[in-house]
Amino acid sequence: MVQSLSSRFIGRLRARDPEAWYELWQIFGPVLHIQLSRWGRGRIGHETVRDLSQETLAALSDSIDRHDPSKGARFSTWLLAIARHVLGDELDRRNALKRGSGKRPSSYDESWAAGPAQTPDHGYEAAVFRAKVQAGLRRVESESDFMDFSIYRMRVLDGLAGKEVAASLGISEPTVSRRLAKIRTMLRQRLEEVIGTYSFTEDEINEATRNGLELNPNKADDTLFDEALAEIYHAQVREGDSRLGTNPN
Repeated sequence: MVQSLSSRFIGRLRARDPEAWYELWQIFGPVLHIQLSRWGRGRIGHETVRDLSQETLAALSDSIDRHDPSKGARFSTWLLAIARHVLGDELDRRNALKRGSGKRPSSYDESWAAGPAQTPDHGYEAAVFRAKVQAGLRRVESESDFMDFSIYRMRVLDGLAGKEVAASLGISEPTVSRRLAKIRTMLRQRLEEVIGTYSFTEDEINEATRNGLELNPNKADDTLFDEALAEIYHAQVREGDSRLGTNPN
């Protein structure tokens, strides 16, 4: 299932499916923006960072057919290498303009991404994983009943006791528990889909379990799942991504 999900998504990118482009930007755009800003160290402005993030995703689409997960390079590592390449070209171009000369942009070679100098730090990999989780949360919010998601958000993401949630919404505690379980089931399903779609190696797939998000309900501890999800969500919020609360239902 994992292979088919990621393969279908790549096929959509190759076909220039605008929705696939939008999905890619929604998930990876903020992560790239933060990374490029750090690398730029004040030498490039906000608008340039945004443009370079888009150029990175465009370069990804143009060369996606050359990505071979069997070589051991994670998709996120490959994406980071492309971003570094795009930023380097921009800085070289600016330096060339200052000197009054031109510089031919270097060509991108996927083997460059696998070099040890391009190995991303733990913070970047964690940010990529959190972005996938955030995307799963947004999908559930958009698809679920407003009251049901509000209960899950209040109980798990905001850390309120079941009794407090019940009193606030004028419902019983058993109703809170029942609706909580409904959203939790949806979350496991959507997280499996999102992680499967945007992950290309077993190592990336296994990140959910390593971070406490056991997606198989037969093996899962619901309390541990909720605690892990809340921790990931709040870490993402601290990074400036709090894109929930837009459910129109």
